Amino acid sequence: MANKLCLDILGTSFTITADEDENYLDKVMSQYRTAVENTQNISGIKEPINVAVLTGFLLCDEINKLKQSKEEALEVENRTLRLIAALDKALEVCPDE
Repeated sequence: MANKLCLDILGTSFTITADEDENYLDKVMSQYRTAVENTQNISGIKEPINVAVLTGFLLCDEINKLKQSKEEALEVENRTLRLIAALDKALEVCPDE
């Protein structure tokens, strides 16, 4: 079911329609508002379009770092599983005496 979300941020207002739950959309909007405020605080930039662009860039940076972290965790998991398999195989070759 499509839900409407009224966006009113950085002096711009518009409405979007999305298939997501209303609570989810509110959560995303709240996160974006927080990200915009953080961008303004750390950068000192006041021009709305510049704040919006820099916020988008910073959010993309965060997403990519999270993806990279997840990929690294999966690689560690795969290495661990291979090591366990090798140990299991070695223990089969050298059973308890």
